[in-house]
Amino acid sequence: MATPGEKLAESLEKLKELQDKGIVGVKADDLSRVHRERLVANGFIREVIRGWYIVAPHDEQQGDSTSWFTSFWRFCSRYLEDRYGEDYCISAEQSLLIHAGNTSVPHQLIIRSTKGNNMPVELLFKTSLFVMKSTLPDKAEIETKAGVRMVNLPSAIIHSQPSLFRTNPTDVRTALLLIRGASELLGLLLDGGHSTIAGRLAGGYRNLGQEKIANEILKTMKSAGYDVRETDSFEEETPIVLDSREKSPYVNRIRLLWHEMRKEVIAVFPKPLGLPADIDGYITKMEEIYTTDAYHSLSIEKYRVTPELIERVRSGAWDAKENEADQQQKDAMAARGYWQAFNAVKESIKKILNGENAGTIADKEHGDWYRELFAPSVNVGILKPSDLAGYRINQVYIGKSKHTPINKEAVRDAMPALFELLQTEEHAGVRAVLGHFFFVFIHPYMDGNGRMGRFLMNVMLASGGYLWTVIPVEERDRYMEALEAASVDQDIKPFAEFVAWLVDEGMKGKPVAEIYK
Repeated sequence: MATPGEKLAESLEKLKELQDKGIVGVKADDLSRVHRERLVANGFIREVIRGWYIVAPHDEQQGDSTSWFTSFWRFCSRYLEDRYGEDYCISAEQSLLIHAGNTSVPHQLIIRSTKGNNMPVELLFKTSLFVMKSTLPDKAEIETKAGVRMVNLPSAIIHSQPSLFRTNPTDVRTALLLIRGASELLGLLLDGGHSTIAGRLAGGYRNLGQEKIANEILKTMKSAGYDVRETDSFEEETPIVLDSREKSPYVNRIRLLWHEMRKEVIAVFPKPLGLPADIDGYITKMEEIYTTDAYHSLSIEKYRVTPELIERVRSGAWDAKENEADQQQKDAMAARGYWQAFNAVKESIKKILNGENAGTIADKEHGDWYRELFAPSVNVGILKPSDLAGYRINQVYIGKSKHTPINKEAVRDAMPALFELLQTEEHAGVRAVLGHFFFVFIHPYMDGNGRMGRFLMNVMLASGGYLWTVIPVEERDRYMEALEAASVDQDIKPFAEFVAWLVDEGMKGKPVAEIYK
């Protein structure tokens, strides 16, 4: 008779077959009742709605949203395809956000379908689908992106409500700049007789400084006999000059967000002190605070059933708790790597304190910090040598976050843009707060992004004469919630106030342990 471990291993093999096919949303029919109930009981799959499941880590705690938020788009992709086939697409407004690089999990995903019932479908963690009974755009206007059917960029721009220009100006500006010429929009505008929309888009492009596109829309519509009146749905002028030739939506989006967020940081941050005269004294204080370690990385990869796990379960060697000796070795290598990276960062700070540009030094040397951070783990075989190669080549996710870090191709566009902003930013507090935030927002590495972001923050703080600042574990929840607000809602104020408070307390001479008494 098969042992319980052998039975679970058999069920895991079935689950692995689904994962190998790229299936994230698991339908009840995909597994037999016995396998399904066994996997649910052992925590390997979690029910989302009746008859539909997602794969989850067996040790995920009750209330942990990580597996759901990391599975959201792929779950919706399969569920919607199974339910509606090709008779659906997401709304123009949410399509536009995705084209603009905003793939945060929405509170409610709006779906158009001729089979819609105008009723919400409640999902996990206060998210939902709302399937609106509606005709669909022309087939040529629909494409698949982020795993779901949506309207293409020109159609999303034309059919989005004007209120989006006010509620999501950064995303709308980013999307408009992805259009290379008026001809991409004029076919739909002319065929649909959209004179009001044409006037709104002409005003939007003029707001962006794109006079050629604005004028071409107006002239072409008027030559076709339409009465077009230009209006501007943005509440404010575009605050900075943006590159209309930029192919990646993330670069202009980061530049716009940086400009808007920096004002919030300056308003709450202590005034920079300037480079210290006593460089050796500054370095000594930095060394004294070393033992207050940084948080472990919060980035996670998609959970997968591996052949090794199956065999451990089958043999009876599997335990839901991690092997203590293995964990101790991982912790030891992480501590050693942090020490080595800290010393590399210290050398970078010395150069900055001697007058070199902080953004330039960080650009040149952050790869050195990263290699030192993980070299010990590579040396003992915990990680592969290729893990030190540089920026990630796969998708990563952040625990419990609705924010999905940008795709691996976009990292190569976004990171140079970040360092350009750091090089030209005048206020050291802005460099520190936004440098940290945008680093973890981009999440350029497979692991270690949190530690690297805090290193970058402190390098930028040093450039303004601020002391090395530790984010203590006692404030972990506030820290993560502030980063989440900035990532999902573009609200940097909580994070700026949090870092400013820590910096201010440190400048008063309070030890970290004293701040929380």
